[in-house]
Amino acid sequence: MQKLIITVALTGAEVTRDLQPNLPITPDEIAEAAYEAYKAGASIVHIHARDNEGNPTQSYEVYKEIKEKVEAKCPIIFQPSTGGAVWHTPEERLQPVELKPEMATLSCGTCNFGPEVFMNSQEYMEKFAKRMKELGVKPEVEVFERGMVNNALALVKKGLLDMPIHFDLVMGVPGAITGEIRDLLYLVESIPEGSTWTVAGIGRHELPLANVAILLGGHVRVGFEDNIYYKKGEIAKSNAQLVERIVRLANELGREVATPDEAREILKIK
Repeated sequence: MQKLIITVALTGAEVTRDLQPNLPITPDEIAEAAYEAYKAGASIVHIHARDNEGNPTQSYEVYKEIKEKVEAKCPIIFQPSTGGAVWHTPEERLQPVELKPEMATLSCGTCNFGPEVFMNSQEYMEKFAKRMKELGVKPEVEVFERGMVNNALALVKKGLLDMPIHFDLVMGVPGAITGEIRDLLYLVESIPEGSTWTVAGIGRHELPLANVAILLGGHVRVGFEDNIYYKKGEIAKSNAQLVERIVRLANELGREVATPDEAREILKIK
């Protein structure tokens, strides 16, 4: 079984300081949170940037500042979001890819996202995949529903996405696939053989799905973007605290945790 890759999603586009007082917002805070998560055992940091007022932004310059500050602190894999917030245009969402990060997310379909709609047309998907391929950026294919696996395979047929694919199975978003263990098994059985996958369980689904992923040979994403609690009624102290728990669970279950360089090898990042 491969070593376990832990991704930390530090901030997201929806969480506020009112909900999570420990949320990192500024580039310095995000870089420090990434460093603490790296020391705790994370190999990938998933980044959503915020502007000076704390609002979600896809600004090239803000992502550039965050990337430089993170890389100055540790060798963690820097993975910007191209999802942004639901109101960002495709052009805005794609800006961080121009930094040529090692990885970036590639959302492969449209779904309800709480009261909003997260729009990813075929045109968007092809444009994003094409640009990532041109720049040598490894896509992490985000799947919110089963049909998004098929959308990713359609990109492979068009030569816009290379095998093997690394999937991020985002589960428990209101309006998309639920976060039950049966749903995780269904998605894992639906992806192509030889693929790698991470599960990102939203809210209360984070911990049980992480446990199953460790046992199945998948990988795990945690962090304030997905879940602000350590346990019911208890706000998490930091993103690193959530990473530390996954490391402990992996150790108890006999699964070694990957370093960033080992994660690069597993994911075939050039």
